[in-house]
Amino acid sequence: MPPALDHIRAWIFDLDNTLYPASADLFGLMDVRMTAYVARTLGLDDLVEARRIQKSWFQQHGTTLSGLIDEHDVDPHHYLADVHDIDLDVLAEDARLARLIARLPGRKLVFTNGDEPYARKVLARLGLSESFEAIHDIHASAYKPKPHAASYAAMIEALGVDPRESLFVEDMARNLAPAKALGMTTVWIDNGSEQGHDADRSYVDYTITDLADWLHSVLGDSE
Repeated sequence: MPPALDHIRAWIFDLDNTLYPASADLFGLMDVRMTAYVARTLGLDDLVEARRIQKSWFQQHGTTLSGLIDEHDVDPHHYLADVHDIDLDVLAEDARLARLIARLPGRKLVFTNGDEPYARKVLARLGLSESFEAIHDIHASAYKPKPHAASYAAMIEALGVDPRESLFVEDMARNLAPAKALGMTTVWIDNGSEQGHDADRSYVDYTITDLADWLHSVLGDSE
């Protein structure tokens, strides 16, 4: 382990577009279902207007779900079951990533704005079902999504991690800012999935393009 990472005791990973390539575009499938859900909830026939509202909620609240909860008191379980009802056949087992994650010293955890049932389905498709000790999902964060500070506080308390001894990997750089403020080491996967990003990257310790390649560079040649 490189000296700069020798203090890491907890390796925390985002799920979507982090543990699988952004090219899988699962979010694109979910995005269509989100727009349809917003349209049904608001009684809109115009999907263009529904999408505009959906995206405004994403920017203002962090997720479409947060906007729906805050402004229309929707049932989050119903919403998440609906938008996560997508075909996962595009995902393939990633044995190399599984081997590399297994070699990391310390705890391995998932921190996602999705829910645990969906996360477990994705991990199963990737061959990562046994790779992680725990999943901290949006229910456990009391529907305060990343990058809300309350989401990180809930994760730290629930999983019992010391942020100063933790590393967090994300595809959305803005979600790394609160982690860095807490003392975490931050890794941004720059894969084009970032939405509404700005030029500030002062809170990013490592910028990478492929998770498995980076883990290989950290851990060395033996896989």
